[in-house]
Parts: sequence; C-alpha cells; structure tokens
Amino acid sequence: MSRHPSRSSATPSRGDRSLAPGLYVTATPIGNSADITLRALDILRGVDLVLCEDTRVTAKLLSLHGIAARTAPYHDHNAAKVRPEILEKLEGGARIALVSDAGTPTIADPGYKLIREAVARGIPVTAAPGPSAVITALTLAGLPTDRFLFAGFAPPKQAARRAWLQDLAKIDASLVFYESPKRLAESLDDAARILGDRPAAIARELTKLYEEIRRAPLSDLSAHYAEAGAPKGEIVVVIGPPEGKAGEAVDLDAALRAALETASLKEAVAKVAAETGLPRREVYARALALKSER
Repeated sequence: MSRHPSRSSATPSRGDRSLAPGLYVTATPIGNSADITLRALDILRGVDLVLCEDTRVTAKLLSLHGIAARTAPYHDHNAAKVRPEILEKLEGGARIALVSDAGTPTIADPGYKLIREAVARGIPVTAAPGPSAVITALTLAGLPTDRFLFAGFAPPKQAARRAWLQDLAKIDASLVFYESPKRLAESLDDAARILGDRPAAIARELTKLYEEIRRAPLSDLSAHYAEAGAPKGEIVVVIGPPEGKAGEAVDLDAALRAALETASLKEAVAKVAAETGLPRREVYARALALKSER
C-alpha cells in the first residue's frame, strides 16, 4: 500500500447507466494510490465489467475506493480465448473497462489486440489517461524529452541484449526501457560499451515511499550497481541521445582505436557510430582498415 491512500466517499455502484457503452482503456496508479484520476474512478464505478491483468491487484484498488465492480481476468495467457466473448458483450452495448496492474494499459502490457478488434467492429473505444512509468521516469531524468523511444523490456540474455542495443544505437533520441534489478549492472555495462558513455538515469519505485532517481553516465551507473548489488523495486532506465552529429569534425581514427582497445570490432563500430552520428557503414569500413594496419 502506498503512503497516500485516497478513499472515495461515493456509494459503491454496479453500473451507472449514464456511462455510454464501449471500451474504456483506464490508467491506474503505478505506486501511489492517490494518483488515480477522478474520471478513472467514475468509469470503474459505472462499467459493467473491469478486465484486469490480475484480479487480485485490481480488487485492492477497487476496495480502497469503495467500488463494487465485477472483474474478470484478461492477460497474455487467456486473451485469445476470452476476447471473442468480450467483443460480443461490447457489441451488445456493454460498458467495459480495461486496466493493467499498474499504469496505462497496453504500454508493455496486454490489450492492444482487443482495442484493434473493437475498433475494427465499430465499437466505441476511449481512454482515461493517467499514470505511466515511462513518462514519469522521462520527466524526472533530466534528459532531452523532445524525441524519445520506449523500447519495452530489455532482452534477458546478453547476446540478444547487445544486438538489441546495437539497433537502438542508430536512433537519435532518448531511450527508455524496463530492466530487471538483478540484470541492471550488466545491462548498463552493455549499454555503455555499445551506445557510448551517455548520460542516463535509473528510476526506481516511482511515486512510492522509497522513490529514487540516480543520474550519471552509463559507466558510473554500471559500476555503482555492480558494487552495491541489485536494487529493490521496479526499474526504468532512461538514456540520453547520442551527442555527436553527422557532419561535425570527428577524429574517427582516434575514436575507433580507443574503442578497439576494449571492445570487439562489432561493438567498437556500434559505439563509435552512436557517439559520432556517422553512418555505421562508414565507421565499419574505417574500422576494418585500422584492423588491417595492426
């Protein structure tokens, strides 16, 4: 339970008939229960059914606000089976809310296929916006926000994660992704090697009592968590965009020689391309030439 609970004084309801039929994509708190919106509470009181990632988690939220809503599970494991029945209810005029355990549904959570099929059938779909770990972390990171990419969850295996980071290295934007606490130090080390030592921020336990934002270059953050051990709570990683731009004066040979001292050819090319903004093909060709000179 978060430190700022908020209890509604409204009488519990099982369907306010003033709510229009349709699907309501409804954001819920990511930690602090007081972050629920007034509109979200009205929707949860007024719908005929609340689709939940985990009914036990949603039951706690509903109970906190005195809402006696009917709930049903909707998650990756049962979605294909129950979706036709849900769509049939919606076509019959039902009012249904879709929530996740925390934050905005469909953002790294199940649900987009239901929305897609509802739209295809002409069923009204609307969203009640609210908390999002992605936006909250980006807001607090102190890094550029004019362009950003949310990349979901980092792959758990190192080889896949490094390939994933190499793809992200091409993107001129701040990067946001989720990571497991136990893999955080290793993931940050991979990011520093492949993306370059960019400024970054680690957001932990957002909106909760022990919220923490640690801001530093990737190499410093990796060293910190390698020494301190895995942190507790849910983790959002924010990494700033590459600082170099194509066309700037860049000592490519010096950058490649330095990178090749500690990294493989492939990793060095990805790192230097990300740092300088030069085309990867150009950096790779020059790296091969330098290797042949050795």
